[in-house]
Amino acid sequence: MHRTVDRVTPRILVVEDEPEMAALLARGLQEEGYAVTIAGNGIDAMTFASETSFDAAVLDVMLPGMSGFELCRRLRDESSIAILLLTARDALDDRVRGLDAGADDYLTKPFEFAELAARLRALRRRDLIGASRLDVGGLHIDMTRHAISAGGTQLRLSRTEFDLLRLLAENHTRVLPRAEIIDAIWGAAAYIDPNIVDQYVRYVRKKLDGVESPARIVAVRGIGFQLIADGQ
Repeated sequence: MHRTVDRVTPRILVVEDEPEMAALLARGLQEEGYAVTIAGNGIDAMTFASETSFDAAVLDVMLPGMSGFELCRRLRDESSIAILLLTARDALDDRVRGLDAGADDYLTKPFEFAELAARLRALRRRDLIGASRLDVGGLHIDMTRHAISAGGTQLRLSRTEFDLLRLLAENHTRVLPRAEIIDAIWGAAAYIDPNIVDQYVRYVRKKLDGVESPARIVAVRGIGFQLIADGQ
């Protein structure tokens, strides 16, 4: 187990039980300007996360003891940290399970480090966008806390779900094309399946329905999506 902490550079938590892969990731991420903390299992990762405020986490799905899915779920319960899952399996069910657990993005092994670095840069850019607060269609969006509430109830959102709903709220006067949504949220359109937008829209719709929000996400066939409110 190796731990490197820097108070100036962005902090990233890497959870990987294969020492060689962990070392490769740490070296590459340090060259990208990150301060890297490595954990070989979920328990150590949770301990580190309780002691340090990380900007992002890269989690291998296949971990000893606690799986990457469970670790992702626990980290999401504790914070709004950006989470990228690494999996050796390319089955749709695994990808859906990871997103359901609160992951913001995923990569299937083997992958090029340049792609991982691009995904992390996209996740990091999200924290630097927008004003401190936005109220649209009965939604109250706190950019600083990465929190959205409706009717006094806070929605439990992953980072990507938050960013999607924020983006639609900021642009509620127009229909957002899928390509524009991908570029704004994932920032690496060449690597992204356009269907992921529809998948996240379904997640966010379900959570809006759960709090009986007046805001709704509607699909405009052949174009994209728009956030509207009843009476708008």
